[in-house]
Amino acid sequence: MQANGANGRIHLVGSIGLDTVDDVFRTVGRKFGHRLRRVPDGEPGGRRLWISFQYPALRASPYLRPDPDGAIRKTTGFPLLCLAEGVGANDVRFGELNYAREARASYLDFCAARQRTDLPAEIRFQVCLPTPMGVTRAFCTTRDLPAIESAYEKAIIREVETICRAIPNNDLCIQWDFCTEMIMWDGQPQDQFPPAAHDDIIKQMARICRPIPDAVEVGFHLCYGDFGAKHFLEPVDAGKMVEVANAITQALSRPPAYFHMPVPIGRSDADYFKPLGDLELPAGTELYLGVVHAADGVEGTRKRIAAARTHIGDFGIATECGMARARTPDVVEHLLQIHADVAAGLTRDTSGLPPGSIR
Repeated sequence: MQANGANGRIHLVGSIGLDTVDDVFRTVGRKFGHRLRRVPDGEPGGRRLWISFQYPALRASPYLRPDPDGAIRKTTGFPLLCLAEGVGANDVRFGELNYAREARASYLDFCAARQRTDLPAEIRFQVCLPTPMGVTRAFCTTRDLPAIESAYEKAIIREVETICRAIPNNDLCIQWDFCTEMIMWDGQPQDQFPPAAHDDIIKQMARICRPIPDAVEVGFHLCYGDFGAKHFLEPVDAGKMVEVANAITQALSRPPAYFHMPVPIGRSDADYFKPLGDLELPAGTELYLGVVHAADGVEGTRKRIAAARTHIGDFGIATECGMARARTPDVVEHLLQIHADVAAGLTRDTSGLPPGSIR
């Protein structure tokens, strides 16, 4: 099948759900080859549960304690954290968050896989990071968010700076996982996260991107959650994600490398994709749509591609979120094969548009 508008590129959102980093690089590199422009390490171990990896670091902080009122985050059951007794707003600080350490170790595996030719020579190593709002609004009480979030933002910026010093910039891509903010921005009723103003969200994104050198790619995974392999809420259409992508693009001093946007399994109608006509991406910024789902396989993916191509000029394919939570290696292998089978049937037809351009 040839799909005008879909280009055969593949994006791996983050977690992959295979046993080791070597398994990830060997499997996806051999299966996808040059269709991948960047590759994550698959987020093994504690990172396969996304920001749950950060809860022990927050809980271990001498500046925080479990909320004495017993408040919990209902999705995880984790007690919410607040300032410890006697701690002032300016006292809070965090040390290493362990993202940089994980990245440096996985980069060694990346280099070895590339040397073995399991990965193509030009591919970049993709490091996926949560935003400060993503972590703190999931695990901390509303009343103490300003102090905790400010300290966590400083800490995640230090992690980014360390990663960028340790890994050759031409080999590196930083992906921000924009999930909690996406739920808040969407505006549908939800009781998961304390709200934040759109302007504050975008200003924070600009701050955490500012230290990233120009030679390092910066991408964005716009996410509606994947707890238990299910969205926190379903997007009505792509409209809110288009608003976010345009706002982030305008706020940054450099063009993003890509945006990834999820597509619910039930949306193979053109109306879902219609807002993409308002997407204003610079030439060279790629778009990936999360059209791949295990439940309806190649056929369902092709239906969503056909609906999307009525409104956009060029896009790659992906799952709607990571592939680790609530998914066994057999399911992951099935998802990867869907990517490969669909991409093999796609040819690039940009109708004169520059790579990555939407209009």
